[in-house]
Amino acid sequence: MRGSMRIGKILGIPIWINYTWFIIFIFIVTTLALYYFPWYYPSSAPGSWSPLTYWGLGVATSLLFFASLIVHELAHSIVCVRNGIPVKSITLFIFGGIARISREATRPTTELAMAAAGPLASVAIAALFGGIWWLTRDTVEPLAAMAYYLALINAILAAFNMIPGYPLDGGRMFRSIMWWKTGNYKKATHIASITGRGIGYLFIVGGIFIMFYFGLWINGLWFAFIGWFLNNAASGGYRQALLREALQGFTARDLMIRDCPTVPPELTLRELVQAHILYTGRLFFLVSDHGRLMGSLTLQSIKAVPQERWDYTTVGQAMTPVKEMKLVHPADEAVSVLERMNEEDIEQLPVVDGERVVGLITRDSLLHFIRIRSELGK
Repeated sequence: MRGSMRIGKILGIPIWINYTWFIIFIFIVTTLALYYFPWYYPSSAPGSWSPLTYWGLGVATSLLFFASLIVHELAHSIVCVRNGIPVKSITLFIFGGIARISREATRPTTELAMAAAGPLASVAIAALFGGIWWLTRDTVEPLAAMAYYLALINAILAAFNMIPGYPLDGGRMFRSIMWWKTGNYKKATHIASITGRGIGYLFIVGGIFIMFYFGLWINGLWFAFIGWFLNNAASGGYRQALLREALQGFTARDLMIRDCPTVPPELTLRELVQAHILYTGRLFFLVSDHGRLMGSLTLQSIKAVPQERWDYTTVGQAMTPVKEMKLVHPADEAVSVLERMNEEDIEQLPVVDGERVVGLITRDSLLHFIRIRSELGK
C-alpha cells in the first residue's frame, strides 16, 4: 500500500503501517483518555485515576488493539501459507489491517478456511482479555478496565467481520459458499460484490438516519463513512477479480511490448529532446549500453536539469540507475505484474532477462491486452 512504512517482520511476513493508521490511532487514544475511561472511571470517584493514568492507559490500550489486528491478519496469513499461498505483507491502515497475498485461493474450501481464521482469532483474543478482566476486576482496576475494553472491541471486530459483505471476512466466506454451490468463481464474486455493496448502502442510509433522527452526527458520519468504504471496496474487489481472471495463465512475456526503443547513455539531453521527445512524443526512455540496461529517464528527470545545461549533460548523468528501478522478468505472472503496478503506482515496468532489456509493460498496454481478451470473449 502506498504511503506506508515498514516496522518489522513477524513469522517472516513484513509488517507495514500506512499513514492513515496514525489518524485512527490518535483518534482512539484521545477518545479513550478524554471520554471513555473518564466516563466509566471518573476522577471524582474514590481512588480516582490521574490524568497521566488516563493517557497512559489510552496509549497502551490502543497499541494492544492494533496488536490484536495484526494477530487477526496473521491468522489469515498462517492459513494462506499452509495452503501454499505466499503472504507478501500485512499493512495497518485507518480501517484496520489487510494481508497482501500473492494469489487467490484455488478452491472454495481453502478460501473459507482463510476467511474464517481472522474472526476466530479475534474471538480467541476477546476471550483472553475477558479472562484477564475477570481475574483483575476487583484488584487492579486500570488493568481490568483495559482488558474489558479490549475484550469488547475484539468481540465487535469479530462480529463486524462476519457481516456477509465482500470484501469483509464474512463476505469472503459467503463467496466461498457461492463458489462451492455454483462452481463459478467469477459468478460467486459477482454475487458477493452485489451483497457487499448493498450492505454498504445500508450503512450509509443508517448513518444518515442516526445523524438526523438522533442528532448523533459523529456516530452517523462514522457509519456512513464505513458504508462508503464497503461500497467502494466491494466494487473494486469485483473489478480486480475480473482483471485477475483475464490475466490468469499469462506471464510478463505475453504482456510486454517488444518494440521498445532505447537510448545510449552518452546522448545529451538536448539531442534526446530534439531527436526523440519532440519527434516521437515519448516521455519515458530506457537507457541501454549494447543491450545492457543502464537505467531509465522520464520527462520529469529531464525538466529537473536547467535547460542551459542540456548541451553537456548526458542521459547517463540524468537517468535513474537500474539498481533503483522496479523490474520484472519474462516468467513473472501477469497477475503479480498488475498488482505491483497498482500497489506501487507504477506506469511502466521494464522486462529484463539477466541484464538485457527484452520488453516494456505499460499500464496502457496491460489494459489494452485485457480489453482485447474481453472483446474476444476470452
